[in-house]
Amino acid sequence: MTINNRHEDWLLDQLMDPGFAAEYLNAASEDDDPKTYLTALRQVVEARGGIAVVAHKCNLSKESLYRSLSARGNPTIKTLSAVLKATGLRMAVATH
Repeated sequence: MTINNRHEDWLLDQLMDPGFAAEYLNAASEDDDPKTYLTALRQVVEARGGIAVVAHKCNLSKESLYRSLSARGNPTIKTLSAVLKATGLRMAVATH
């Protein structure tokens, strides 16, 4: 097992914790590049059931969810909200 695989396994394990997942997504949202947030959200989805399970909970096809969370994706607020809810999280707004 390579160091990268061990890190990915560790991260997926940590993302099972809702508090860690929320902080991880909050940190990703600080980046100016939306791809960073989509990558982080995709990792949360993988850790918390996978694309197929989350897509089913959101009433989306696996392909649609995968495209929405890809680096070139542009999910709607409705999709983001559904994905977060399906992973046990929710959107919130805070001041800096």
